Amino acid sequence: MQTEVFQGILIPFLGTTLGSACVLFMKNRLNQMVQRALTGFAAGVMVAASVWSLLIPAMEQSEPMGKLSFLPAAAGFWLGILFLLLLDRAVPHLHMNSSKAEGPKSSLQKQVLLVLAVTLHNLPEGMAVGVVYAGWLSGDAGITAMGALALSLGIAIQNFPEGAIISMPLRAEGVSKGRAFLYGTLSGAVEPVGAALTILAAGFVVPLLPYLLSFAAGAMVYVVVEELIPEMSEGKHSNVGTVLFAAGFTVMMALG
Repeated sequence: MQTEVFQGILIPFLGTTLGSACVLFMKNRLNQMVQRALTGFAAGVMVAASVWSLLIPAMEQSEPMGKLSFLPAAAGFWLGILFLLLLDRAVPHLHMNSSKAEGPKSSLQKQVLLVLAVTLHNLPEGMAVGVVYAGWLSGDAGITAMGALALSLGIAIQNFPEGAIISMPLRAEGVSKGRAFLYGTLSGAVEPVGAALTILAAGFVVPLLPYLLSFAAGAMVYVVVEELIPEMSEGKHSNVGTVLFAAGFTVMMALG
């Protein structure tokens, strides 16, 4: 069981690392069609995971409250949304082509801000994985090992293009391939750390699971709506992202 948990919390970090490795063998940015497909699939997985692996178990944990069992889930969900909203206002989640990246700063300064922004946004995702695995380890949260693993895989798929989005522009600004790969990889290192700390605090986490599970759901839904859906829908052939969204949702629905 410990091995499964260890592997599970490392999977999202592996996604970032593989994406960052694109800088080692690609000259240009990640193919737009591939990025759209990956983003759509990851968005579908994360939305389904928010429902079946997070919100439904949160409400099941609160069943003793009767008709008010939805309240902890609703409160946690809104806390997750508001937390990411405040985080976005403090450190915008920049992208290579985002209007948020425009301004008087140099291109290299923008890329440094991008590394910081993605790193901060990765922390709640790591905590979400930790909360799910803590719930699975508790044995009474209605969470399956396959559901927890599927959530990790979905976040890893989302992290793949993020790793490339960090490392490849850094390389274009003159940073060496090795250093660009390192910076991209380190942006995802906070995820297993956040997950591990959450699991280690399981004694405090388990009593608060309804709130924490739904908090993670709110954070992930915010990321999907604010970041992933616009990315998968822009440009030509946006239906590719939509179809892969449905595929990711179906896969997670089956595994959750």
